[in-house]
Amino acid sequence: MPNTVMPQSWKPIRGALGAMILGSLVTGAVMTVPGFMRNDPGAQEVVAAQSGAAASPFGQASPLQGQNLGAAQDLSTAFRNVANLMRPSVVSINTKATQIIRGQRVPPGLPPGFEQFFNLPEGQPQRREESGMGSGVIVRSDGYILTNNHVVEGADELEVEFSDGKKAAGRIIGTDPQTDLAVVKVDRNDLKAAPLGNSDAIQVGDWVVAIGSPFGLDQTVTAGIISGKNRIRGIIGDGAGFEDFLQTDAAINPGNSGGPLVNLRGELVGINTAIMSRSGSSAGIGFAIPVSLAAPVLNSIIENGTVRRGFLGASLGPVNEETIEGYQLKAKRGVLIESVLEGMPADQAGVQPGDVVVAIDGRPMKTHAQMRNYVASRPPGAQMQLELNRDGKPLQVRVDLKERTEEVMAQFGSGEVMGAELVPVTPATAQKYGYRNLESGLIITGIKDNSIAERDGLEVGDVIQTAGGLPLASARQLEAVLDEYKRQNQPCRVTIRRGNQMLLMVVRE
Repeated sequence: MPNTVMPQSWKPIRGALGAMILGSLVTGAVMTVPGFMRNDPGAQEVVAAQSGAAASPFGQASPLQGQNLGAAQDLSTAFRNVANLMRPSVVSINTKATQIIRGQRVPPGLPPGFEQFFNLPEGQPQRREESGMGSGVIVRSDGYILTNNHVVEGADELEVEFSDGKKAAGRIIGTDPQTDLAVVKVDRNDLKAAPLGNSDAIQVGDWVVAIGSPFGLDQTVTAGIISGKNRIRGIIGDGAGFEDFLQTDAAINPGNSGGPLVNLRGELVGINTAIMSRSGSSAGIGFAIPVSLAAPVLNSIIENGTVRRGFLGASLGPVNEETIEGYQLKAKRGVLIESVLEGMPADQAGVQPGDVVVAIDGRPMKTHAQMRNYVASRPPGAQMQLELNRDGKPLQVRVDLKERTEEVMAQFGSGEVMGAELVPVTPATAQKYGYRNLESGLIITGIKDNSIAERDGLEVGDVIQTAGGLPLASARQLEAVLDEYKRQNQPCRVTIRRGNQMLLMVVRE
């Protein structure tokens, strides 16, 4: 559109009209005050300031005059109300841990780094104290506090500081590294507990508030929105934990861990746990454990001192293009049953490999992580109603859950490779075969005649610890490593522990 110049004769008229319109707008802004602002002292101060600015001989009217601040004032009031409501339920947790350091006695004058070439005696043990800080949220008025496991892990002493400045000694009731949650108790009965909300109902885009002690600044309040749901990052329990994070852009920094994430109704919807950042400070990507995952852990720890989880006895997988084609599935969404352990709840209920779980207890199942978390959230002995799709036909079955233990979980890693029957190392299996301090590996429980295992001299009770330099946790993993070396036409080095001996075996297939 071409530029045009207004004729000079219109300039005086244009100025007069502009002054009249501006005067009308200023008068409207001063005289027309919404009802909710008349009752809000902060809003009245804003209006008074605008009125004073209009009459002031020292400057022109404020540029904010004439704006409709109603929505902003409502939101500000909501944030203020949530902060005032929640602060008494938020605590700072100070931790102390003592470590014993045993170093070598280094002779005077020996250059740094050269001690590794000498068999030097141990020096005197030294005590080193470490301190830490995190946050927590009061969940029961009789002194129960929910926080992160990594806040209290390894701590010898806990000091809990409340919003009124009072302090009390805390003790750990129970921890759950698989969800990074812990429950702390203080001897007080006059505390204000935070109400639990519905984290399943919260939606992306909803406002949330985070409260905690970032960098030691206790009772800090930040606000943001829910940026995402059902995030799985593989950061809990070395990737084997239970994750279903809420993602938020509310500022979360070191010290916020264990503090609450709440909605604008003042309900607890998450426990702030982690951030994604290159600098270590907030980059607008924070993660909180949803209450739907935390509440069963909290209740189980308070009731039992530990976490007891339900066990289905089936391995799960996604429903996607690959599995639809591979299993010839008729269902397009849900969770695939890949395998079923004999004699376990799924098998006893008639669940079969290739079934697709569409819903449990009326809840649609969208991902295998969601189903895994839901099953684990149910207590042993609980009944679940599974809605299945089998070859395109709907089917309902009722399952009675057993308890998830290391022994039953180890069965998923069991199998046969090279003619050797293998079970993963657990405290129970290690003790059975006379081993101590074993953290990983596969124990041979049987060997078939004329197999590779027999040919290479393997024995029952041997522990296959690594293959191709990789520590082993399941028979399937060992099989995958051997298959890859076979594909490359390369021999695979396998380390074996037999009693106190370490053996090396080279597998050529």
